[in-house]
Amino acid sequence: MDEPKGTVLFTTIGRPYYGFDVFSLDLTSHCEPRLSDGLSINFDAQFASVSASDEDDDEPEAIVFVSERTGCPRVYLTWSGSSQPQPLLSAPGSLFHDRPVLRNGWLYFISAHEEPDKPFAGWSALYLPDLEGREIARLTPYGSVDYSPAVSRSGKFTVVASYGSRPWGGEFHALNTDIVVVVAESGCWLIWSGDSIVYFHRKADDGWWSIFRVKFEFPSDTDVSRLPLSLTWVTPLGIHCFTPAAMPRSNKIAIATRRRGKSYRHIEIFNAASESFVPITKPINSNFHHYSPFVSPGSRYIGYHRFRGESTGGDSWVPNLEPVMLNGSFPSLSPDGQFIAFNHDLVSTASAGVKIIRSDGSRRWTLIKDRIAFYNSWSPTEKNVIYTSIGLIFGSPKTTVQIARIKFDLSSPDGDITCDVKVLTREDTGNNAFPSCSPDGKWLVFRSGRTGHKNLYIVDAVNGEFDSGIRQLTDGPWIDTMPSWSPNGNLIAFFLNWHNPHFLTPHNVTAFSIYLIRPDGSGLRRVHLAGLEGSPEVDRERINHVCFSKDGEWLLFSANLGGMTIDGGAGVYVATLDGSKLKRLMCNGFENGLPAWHPLDDVGPSDPRSRISHGWDEDKLRGQFEEPLRISCDI
Repeated sequence: MDEPKGTVLFTTIGRPYYGFDVFSLDLTSHCEPRLSDGLSINFDAQFASVSASDEDDDEPEAIVFVSERTGCPRVYLTWSGSSQPQPLLSAPGSLFHDRPVLRNGWLYFISAHEEPDKPFAGWSALYLPDLEGREIARLTPYGSVDYSPAVSRSGKFTVVASYGSRPWGGEFHALNTDIVVVVAESGCWLIWSGDSIVYFHRKADDGWWSIFRVKFEFPSDTDVSRLPLSLTWVTPLGIHCFTPAAMPRSNKIAIATRRRGKSYRHIEIFNAASESFVPITKPINSNFHHYSPFVSPGSRYIGYHRFRGESTGGDSWVPNLEPVMLNGSFPSLSPDGQFIAFNHDLVSTASAGVKIIRSDGSRRWTLIKDRIAFYNSWSPTEKNVIYTSIGLIFGSPKTTVQIARIKFDLSSPDGDITCDVKVLTREDTGNNAFPSCSPDGKWLVFRSGRTGHKNLYIVDAVNGEFDSGIRQLTDGPWIDTMPSWSPNGNLIAFFLNWHNPHFLTPHNVTAFSIYLIRPDGSGLRRVHLAGLEGSPEVDRERINHVCFSKDGEWLLFSANLGGMTIDGGAGVYVATLDGSKLKRLMCNGFENGLPAWHPLDDVGPSDPRSRISHGWDEDKLRGQFEEPLRISCDI
């Protein structure tokens, strides 16, 4: 029980929709070649300076960028005309890399591989390996959290957006960071212009994201913590301006803008002297988002990343655990591991319902159509039986949501599905959701709002509450939800927002913790995770979707314990039933959740069940999405 083993399915918010690649635009010819290779998701690039002589070369010979092709963000270098990007030295065991800068043979990047000494503290720090493979040096002081590094043109100075040593305060849209070495407040996405000016963006007092400029000098006898500053608000009101990139030897900067009433983010050149804009990407690709511009040394080329088309999957990044990727939510594997049930859309009825896919991605079926469904649980004893919730997710206790039992037959040679849907809860009982079937297949535990509060109930898995009645498992004016039955049937794990140690009063409706209870209602206890028991921060836990490992020794869940990595407020964790051996399994710049264990132990990278293909029309990427927090913050 020293380490969990197996395969984990999970949902990452927004990740399947992007399909980003890095492009550059020649401002003289308006040609837009793709610089990355179309594999996975590629973003946050910079023109690379491998040697000092490259600083004056305006040809975009090489870029350094971040790619998720190995399952999590890592740093790559690619040369003009190359079909195979070169992986650069990364931090061993890191789940996250960001904002690489390759300057004069030195690679600066953000990594999240060193665990902080307290919960709710970020993992992000600035590191500096050289390309000869020497030891990676940490530039961020231990106990501090840094983002968004920028290196001056000469390579003498580096600045970061620093969260310092304070614990994460829960911000998502705008982190309250400081700029170090330059002392200013709440700055993000830093970029140098020469060795004396730094541009950055932050949300201004009027609510608009704007570009600011700080000018300073570094006298040899001056304490850099007390440098005199000259802070200038650069961009005008009424336009969201993000991610500046300085154009050398000029008053111009390339920025991403989001104009009032417009749907897409575009790259523009802003002339600070004349306060005028020149559109760059809108005339070429008007209906795509464009992000994170970067500029060649001579300002002839503007680079950025944008949607390119369909995306492919990735490989393993956690020892002994393998990811599988599909476009949907609430994945649930059949007991034999051959099928995955999931919900493709939780909002629109056009592509809603319950879908089943073969674990090798070769075929897919839709069980129910034109009805929104969420959270699926297979019967462990009956073949081709799934339980689901039908109705709107995140409704009030009185919103009508029903528990349904779906029995189906996939054997028809013509592809038609015979499907029998049986509702197990009464229509007048409000919000019934998140079913989990007992190991013997006889009972369902689920959450219901029938009393005006969302508590747990147990009902017959075949007849529902109509013939056999229903039994209330928990009772109180709080929220109990997302229950999961242990493999031996002795425990039910769930999470609730009642954190008073004496269970007398409700507290903090936005924070949830793991609880265990026996099916007869006895033995209720909170799982205190390692490092949090007795801590004043314990009630800031926001944990959801708890489930058991196959052997019943581990709990798998998503949580906010790792603070912020860009805006990935939730990562996937495991811990033993007593809360010890807490381990973060995965994180990225988005948000991971809804994890599920694969029922088989032997699924690995070479197993076809660990790959999902995207051959269906509704899975094709079209670049149409609402900007998520990760790319709205642009830290």
